[in-house]
Amino acid sequence: MSNQADSGIDVEAIPGILAERAQWLCWRAEERDGKQTKVPVNPATGDFASTTDDRTWSALEQALECAATDAADGIGFVFTATDPLVGVDLDDCRDPDTGEPLEPAPTIIERLDSFTEVSPSGTGYHVILEGDLPNGGNRHGSIEMYDQARFFTVTADHVAGTPETVEPRQDALEDVHEEFVAQDDSDESDGDTTASSDVSTLSEGSGTLDLEDEELLERARNASNGEKFDRLWRGSTTGYSSQSEADMALCCLLAFWTGGDPARMDRLFRQSGLIRGKWDDVHYSDGSTYGEKTVERAIANTDDVYDPSSGEGTDQQEPRDGSAPSGQTVGGTDGARAAYLAEKNQLLSERMADLEATIEEKNERLEELETDNQTLRERLASCEDQLEELERLDQQSELETNVEAGGEDESIWSHARRFVRDGE
Repeated sequence: MSNQADSGIDVEAIPGILAERAQWLCWRAEERDGKQTKVPVNPATGDFASTTDDRTWSALEQALECAATDAADGIGFVFTATDPLVGVDLDDCRDPDTGEPLEPAPTIIERLDSFTEVSPSGTGYHVILEGDLPNGGNRHGSIEMYDQARFFTVTADHVAGTPETVEPRQDALEDVHEEFVAQDDSDESDGDTTASSDVSTLSEGSGTLDLEDEELLERARNASNGEKFDRLWRGSTTGYSSQSEADMALCCLLAFWTGGDPARMDRLFRQSGLIRGKWDDVHYSDGSTYGEKTVERAIANTDDVYDPSSGEGTDQQEPRDGSAPSGQTVGGTDGARAAYLAEKNQLLSERMADLEATIEEKNERLEELETDNQTLRERLASCEDQLEELERLDQQSELETNVEAGGEDESIWSHARRFVRDGE
């Protein structure tokens, strides 16, 4: 592999401990809710990737090949619970024009003393080191720390003066965490490093749901209908008449587990195996996309939500395979089918209108063709009349020629007869 890949990334600058792991994906910039975000991309397929599904990751070389195409804008490394790595994101602390760092970035970078690169925006830094992330939150202001279920964009734009390798820095990590992060564990919105937004809070529905996405997904998988949730999450549509119905079923389940948070439902659904291009297609006259309307209808058909304060993972809190404990339909087949049928009726109505318009256009075209056909018939009849007239004239001409020839013969014969008769 050349030092400078077609993707524009200096491959040799990527530390070996990262390069050797098959924990790579790609990303592309997209606008979501009026702001730019980095969407994770599966290097093998170009579809959406998930930071919690290693089947959507690849080796570095494949990620670089994908990043060199129009399918992605860059590469990213996924942090997992099984590797010893921690990523520290320092955002809004670098002047992109002068390259000058702003506090507290210089202090943190110096104390962590491990591989550091400039972020894609040019306004921050990524520090990657070995260690165990301390308890007590992972974000304060523009400083974030992650060790699993997240990915960092990787630029390999190494910061001069910092190690070119990933170093073990447990003591320094704990000190920096205590001083700059532990004072606030709110875990609010994501920063420049994570398009996947896998950590969030919920301030809607039944209260504040302070669960990381991976923990929430794990509870959903361990619920009484966890097998169904896992099948849908992996992209299986078994048992459903169409993928749209499966989409609705998964969204109903996500509505339950997220407390009806539409933004989080959308984010999680994009990580599932059911995601497809149709999700962002505008399907309705009000400008709503298929995904927005599916989430909206799933929430409307979910009358109960998960409340961890009443007991973690209890049967009373889990959506069942047909109805909620109170008899309400929550994420089950009936609720999914009701919402799906409503959507299907809407789509069928729109389809019928399209077909009626198409039929009308075809009828108009048929009328035009019939008129053209009649004109051609008249022209053909005229041609046949002309042809008959030509044949008649030709026959008459031939007859006249024969008569003239026959008249001369008759005259000669008559003379001959008279000669013979007179000679007698």
